[in-house]
Amino acid sequence: MLGEWPSKFEGTTLDQQKILGYFIEEAQEHLETLERGILDLGKVVQDSEQVNEMFRAAHSIKGGAAMLGYTSIQKTAHRLEDAFKVLKEHQLPVDQKLESLFLNGYDVLQDLVEKLQSPAGLQPEEADSIVDGAAYQFEELQNYLNYLLNQGSATATSTQTMAAKSTSTGTFNESDVPEEIKVLLHKMLQLFKQEPSATSREKLQEYCTRLGRLAPKQENWQHLLSLSKQAIANPLHSYRTLAPVVLKDLKQGYDCFVLAKPGNIRVSDGLKQLASSQVAQVLIPADPAAAASVLMKVFNDSQLRQLIKNLSAAR
Repeated sequence: MLGEWPSKFEGTTLDQQKILGYFIEEAQEHLETLERGILDLGKVVQDSEQVNEMFRAAHSIKGGAAMLGYTSIQKTAHRLEDAFKVLKEHQLPVDQKLESLFLNGYDVLQDLVEKLQSPAGLQPEEADSIVDGAAYQFEELQNYLNYLLNQGSATATSTQTMAAKSTSTGTFNESDVPEEIKVLLHKMLQLFKQEPSATSREKLQEYCTRLGRLAPKQENWQHLLSLSKQAIANPLHSYRTLAPVVLKDLKQGYDCFVLAKPGNIRVSDGLKQLASSQVAQVLIPADPAAAASVLMKVFNDSQLRQLIKNLSAAR
């Protein structure tokens, strides 16, 4: 079996580069199909053609990856294909948990394709690590599909009724919602560790949107996520500045859900400032040595000299 190609361009002929480019372009189109379908899964499952379209999208990515030797992408797409096959062959109720599990699987596939088109390409060890790390997510998805299959029509109807009631009243499943929040916060943390880019900022905002869907009627939670998205969208704010504020507020929101007190969710002054500010913000530690280290990373020599001058004049 062919291994992962080490780079987008390294060691490939011009024809291979073109083929790779075609594959990435088609994979992105299929990923868009999958994302749209999963985000509206409750309606999609009622239309057999739409379910088939999602199945074919996963199948196409799997086939293209297999042809080019990207075994990690092939395996991941195959797992999603198997899950969509269950939806093709059976009428199942779609609840928040099932949608989240499908989204988790989609995120893994999208991550692999994004790394494939990066300058460094999809490195074999990194690809294997991603696939191995996501194995439990696909196992959980398959187990939950099997659970729904085994419930029978009576339980399926009951599940649909409960899901509808949850959406209309804004209540939440105390065991599922905090767990889903924790998973998404972990993914946001990983993105914040990367260099800022338009793509990663969009992904962070998408995660905020998904967090909002977990408790759509909790106004405090929605307000917190709205301000988080505004702060993240501002390209003037570095991840070094955003991460400690945004993640702290979201973590405190998570704690409120764990305690079943979402009404206690609050937005910090720091996040409010980041969301409304039109200029770059810098968090300065209280420790002088740490503060100096931060300032030296943020400002150039000329700016540092001006800062010292201003501080001296203010004393």
